[in-house]
Amino acid sequence: MAASIESLLEEISGVQDPIEELQGLKTALLAIPANALRGSVSGLRLGVIFSLLNSSRGEQVELCVDILERILTVLSPEHVVQNYRAELQAGLTHPNEEVKILALVQIGRIVEHRDAATEILHDHDILRAVIQCIAEEKMAVAKQAIRSLSKLSQCKPGLDKLFQTDLLKVMKDVMAASDIVRYRIYELVVEISSVSPISLGYCANSSILSQLLSELSGDDVLIRATAIEMVTTLAHSQHGRQYLAQQGIMEKLSNMIIGSEADSFSSLYLPGLVKFFGNLAIADSPQQVCETYPAFQNKVFEMTLDADPVMLGVALDTLGLLGSTVEGKQVLQKTGEKFKTVLTKMSQLANSAATELRVRSLDAISQLLTLQPEQQTEDLLALTESWFQHLSDHPMDMIRSISTQPFPELYCVALGIFSAIAAQPWGQKLMISTPGFMEFILDRSTGKSKEAKDAKFELVGTLVSSSTAADILGSQHYIHLKAYLREGPYYVSAVAAVGIEGAD
Repeated sequence: MAASIESLLEEISGVQDPIEELQGLKTALLAIPANALRGSVSGLRLGVIFSLLNSSRGEQVELCVDILERILTVLSPEHVVQNYRAELQAGLTHPNEEVKILALVQIGRIVEHRDAATEILHDHDILRAVIQCIAEEKMAVAKQAIRSLSKLSQCKPGLDKLFQTDLLKVMKDVMAASDIVRYRIYELVVEISSVSPISLGYCANSSILSQLLSELSGDDVLIRATAIEMVTTLAHSQHGRQYLAQQGIMEKLSNMIIGSEADSFSSLYLPGLVKFFGNLAIADSPQQVCETYPAFQNKVFEMTLDADPVMLGVALDTLGLLGSTVEGKQVLQKTGEKFKTVLTKMSQLANSAATELRVRSLDAISQLLTLQPEQQTEDLLALTESWFQHLSDHPMDMIRSISTQPFPELYCVALGIFSAIAAQPWGQKLMISTPGFMEFILDRSTGKSKEAKDAKFELVGTLVSSSTAADILGSQHYIHLKAYLREGPYYVSAVAAVGIEGAD
């Protein structure tokens, strides 16, 4: 097999127009399994394929990229860097984006390999070229450059190279190209900062992080909105949140929410601010965040009553996020009538809004009502029951009615609400006392898609696994539910199958 690939390479080197031969080589390479290919190509010299990249013919370049990608991916990173370093460096400045991406992907592989990475760390020119790729017009090239540099920074020598040599100046020079490129560098630095307190220290000392934080106060609202998004990513790690707190960023963002009332452009950055505090509440403590920054909770409630679908959607997602924790449920309950007003609006949205908002509202309601078995104290069960009853005069009928409408996504989220209450004794009592409800659960003809069948199966599984279901639902219903579970989500009865066959 190696001989045939070698002979195909030789054929290519002696041809003026090698398209057909390149296609033949590509086909041959794809026919060999990756593990067998490794032994076949490790001794090959790929110079002829790399040289054919220097062409204005798109088809030729594309075939060369496909061939090189297939071969280089099965070779060890050490072999690649020792034999093709100059070719990879040339690829970084090639006019074709696919060639650049090929080179960047291989450099990403190399820097993940300890011994191979050493060779790249000593190659200043390659690293400078990778950084400069962040300024490329094609986003795919910039993203791959960011990925490769992020991998490089996973080790201390990589951090030293990026932040303690003149490569830091290269990064800062690249940042100056445009607003878009500046934010790509921010993205890289935030990604690196998120890895560990040590990597955050390097980024903070570079002054790039402080420059990002200063963007939060800028006059351009679009830049401000992007900065908020970056800061939210940084807040995903505990050390990132500590750094932001030390810099007074939480207070600054809370004040931005307060000041948004007088800003006619606030709709551009408010969703980002709410997402930031929503994530912060889940990462730290819903009670602490809502008490320390009351403007956040007030704004979420206010946005739920907004007519803007973007604001509404973010508010619904945030309420679901807060309500997914016991502490968040208790925080919302403490607001009394304010939250009841919000629940009423959520119910209205679930019934009559645009489909996407209906789905998000139902999903948020499902999270608000969910309690794990170990969380089912008397107080919390009373809380979720009161919330469910507040949705409508007849909430069981309301949710079942939504599930019967011809929108598969609504069926699944409506069943998600039934699954949430199915784990709780009061929910099971409602189910058994609602006429026709157990028949609805056991009816396999409702919901035809895989997702719908999975949602119904989850509901049945929740009921069967509940310690109170057998007593509340009765042994007959419980036996039928266990049979449903045993048969699996996609079971078709023999009678139904014969009927379908006869119809054919």
